[in-house]
Amino acid sequence: MPPSTVLIASDIHLGAVSPERAAAFRAWLEEAGSRASTVVLNGDLFDFWFEYRHVVPRGHTRTLAVLADLVDAGVDVHLTGGNHDWWGGSFLEDEIGLRFHREPVELDLAGHRTLVAHGDGLGPGDTGYKVLKRVIRSPLFVWSFRWLHPDWGARVAGHASYTEGRAAGPTPTDVERSAVLEAWACAELAEREDLDLLTLGHTHLPRRVEAAPGRWYVNTGDWVHHCSYAELVPGEPPRLLRWPDGAPLGDAPPGG
Repeated sequence: MPPSTVLIASDIHLGAVSPERAAAFRAWLEEAGSRASTVVLNGDLFDFWFEYRHVVPRGHTRTLAVLADLVDAGVDVHLTGGNHDWWGGSFLEDEIGLRFHREPVELDLAGHRTLVAHGDGLGPGDTGYKVLKRVIRSPLFVWSFRWLHPDWGARVAGHASYTEGRAAGPTPTDVERSAVLEAWACAELAEREDLDLLTLGHTHLPRRVEAAPGRWYVNTGDWVHHCSYAELVPGEPPRLLRWPDGAPLGDAPPGG
């Protein structure tokens, strides 16, 4: 693989997936270290992540160690905060060495000018979540949540999560939201001629759409059900692949 190859994944949901699925993701990360110069994890790496000042969530030590090894080996690792793990901070940045993004970010990835966003709260509709998002990301909420004992904080987050229900595949809500975000992304690409690629996660549905000649929308799917990821190589269209066989997913149909 050329050293400028970029790999993108999203919605791994560590802590809610099986140990076997978590081990498969670590194997993908280790393989990525030998193939790519940049790895982008586009939100919901963790099913719950909240950084207290002196406490980090348990259960992710092996994955964090692999990520730290990637950084030490010179791989540029980006993590976008998702609706499950937006509350990252200095531990991930200073101790692990990730570049942590709380908001959508534009990056040059393998020659593609790319808008990277997790996808939650984007596009029309989903009004209830958009209101909730403003509340749970407010400084007052974050300050208040820190006063909860970490065990209670994790229990609250666990009750709010429905990741395990997605193991059999995306839900009808995911399919509906996927169509909305795809339309929003294609409209953004039509308006933003400076962008070559717009990549999202969140819906757990892998999608690859050529919105205009040479300009693409890619949703990297998830690791709860699909084990899917995107590969960017300079001068080539993005590819949507499945781990571990590297089979191309192509332009997946809605609900696929």
